[in-house]
Amino acid sequence: MAFEKVTVPNDLPPGAASTTNADGARAVRRAIPAGARLGYWTAPDGWRLRRFDWAADRPRGRLLFQTGRGDIIEKYLETYAHLHAQGWSVTAFDWRGQGGSGRLSADPHVGHVGGYAVYDSDLAAFWADWRREGEGPCVILGHSMGGMMVVRALAARAIDPDAAILVAPMIGLKSPIDARIAGRVARWLAARGDPARPAWRANERPGSIASRQSLLTHDGERYADEGWWHMRHPELVLGPPSWTWLAEGFAGSAAIVADPRIETIETPVLMLVAEADKLVDARAALRFGARLPDAQVVRFGPESAHEILREADGVRNRALAAIDSFLAAIIPPPS
Repeated sequence: MAFEKVTVPNDLPPGAASTTNADGARAVRRAIPAGARLGYWTAPDGWRLRRFDWAADRPRGRLLFQTGRGDIIEKYLETYAHLHAQGWSVTAFDWRGQGGSGRLSADPHVGHVGGYAVYDSDLAAFWADWRREGEGPCVILGHSMGGMMVVRALAARAIDPDAAILVAPMIGLKSPIDARIAGRVARWLAARGDPARPAWRANERPGSIASRQSLLTHDGERYADEGWWHMRHPELVLGPPSWTWLAEGFAGSAAIVADPRIETIETPVLMLVAEADKLVDARAALRFGARLPDAQVVRFGPESAHEILREADGVRNRALAAIDSFLAAIIPPPS
């Protein structure tokens, strides 16, 4: 599909993203890089998904970055910058129904999808087009829900990466009750009334919690970046998931557990797991990792919340070092 360019302004001076001090690090997170472009990719059914592309000058390969539920491309600009500096041409897209890729519910602040099969189709079709756009090794990285969708695509042979990285993958959802019961309750509620209505009022999960930030990252500066982008582009804001999205999440997790194709995935996989994660089930992710024929697992303790790549420097630097080492062993940098 043809690339359609779109201009998204930022409030930072030219060259700000190249600085290295504390203010410069913030600038990297709050400006679209000068050499990158935002645009749209059109799915086979005509739906337009917002995409980001940042070509490396001397690419060692290309990397497709898949974000989590409710995320926007801009949340991971700092990670893109690190990967780009390592020689990767980086691409990302907002999932259908969130970010700049439209909405699937009447309420633009509800994260709704009728079924995860639409995510499967979008990823498979995007991957096929993206593969044809360039040459060389191809890598995929999926965070949270993006990690689940990468797993589904690998199992279905819908994508063929040279390596895959799963960051806090949504192999299971955290629930105050047994996941099987929670899934049945979510499905029952989705079938009664508007299936696109929000599962709760706000935040990433219901219940009494100290703050949304406590679920995501210990780094207040990085956490504030999302709000910075939302203030400037309110059309990107998304709130809680719908009951249908939640029911599909529980069903998708159960399907992965029961899928015998997991043991046949030949792609080398790196998994980064936050054992104190309060959004996804780290134990389910670790059990899944043990089933993969070729997997490395890096575990983080209470020092990391859900967004490992947006955590405080100690966690983030360890995670990036693990990614760099993993990829160097499979696709060495050019000499």
